[in-house]
Amino acid sequence: MRRSLLLSLLTLMALPLAAQAEDIGSVGYRFKWLGPNDKIVIEAFDDPDIAGVTCYISRARTGGIKGALGLAEDPPYASISCHQTGAIDAAAAEKAKSPHEVFSERASLIFKTTQVVRFYDPRRRALVYLTYTDRIIEGSPQNSISVVPVGLR
Repeated sequence: MRRSLLLSLLTLMALPLAAQAEDIGSVGYRFKWLGPNDKIVIEAFDDPDIAGVTCYISRARTGGIKGALGLAEDPPYASISCHQTGAIDAAAAEKAKSPHEVFSERASLIFKTTQVVRFYDPRRRALVYLTYTDRIIEGSPQNSISVVPVGLR
């Protein structure tokens, strides 16, 4: 058991680093007698490969004692809104790997993550950002997308 847990942790640490999110704010939606309340958190992150794009993601965080200790499993609900916040280099967008994970954060102690994956749509010259939650055994089909146009020719 210890060996498999250690192997899982080492595998997670070896994954490539995605963007780091900045906390924007949160609201409580369910009172907990012990520990922090359940809340909806809003975070922002810049696309690590495409300058001029910022994404805002909102997602649920479980509170209570388990949430305070980092042992709770967060619900698989998330929403995303990405916007142009500066000049976007069209050539860089066209050359960027697609699909490509640009954000990932754990939604449980080990086996569940909330991710944002970027796609490039060459026909419409747009960046498409998809957020979803996955789990090693069974993920959730609940998702949200946001589109950022790259510019017209």
